[in-house]
Amino acid sequence: MKTVNYLIKEGFSQMDFVIVTQMLTKAYWSVGINQATVEKAAVNSTFVFGVFDENNLQIAYARVLSDKVRFCYLMDIIVDDVFQRRGIGQSLVNHMLNHPELAGVARFVLRTADAHGVYAKSGFRPLENQEEWMVLQNQSNS
Repeated sequence: MKTVNYLIKEGFSQMDFVIVTQMLTKAYWSVGINQATVEKAAVNSTFVFGVFDENNLQIAYARVLSDKVRFCYLMDIIVDDVFQRRGIGQSLVNHMLNHPELAGVARFVLRTADAHGVYAKSGFRPLENQEEWMVLQNQSNS
């Protein structure tokens, strides 16, 4: 397995949304998502982050919704299949958790169906007091 040197970038203008959409359209949580929707979600996010290889090719993506004080939701965390299992996703998550504008946030949450072990390494654990949380799922915009 080749070692990859990479750089984490922040900001909408830094992202390659063609590549981001290609990654997200295959993800179980966003199958078939189109680029306009991906870009709209990014524009309306607090932060977007990307990981880029030595050739400046985007190989990972994530976005954040937060009030920067009490709550932060990490989402769309994805690493290109070719670059998985190299610690890139873990580095990206830790980068977000330590971002200067997010470092003091009281509660970080995320949702995953299959990467609990990855996020546990950064301190995440299953949601306590689940009975206190509620959700309203808009079926027209899942």
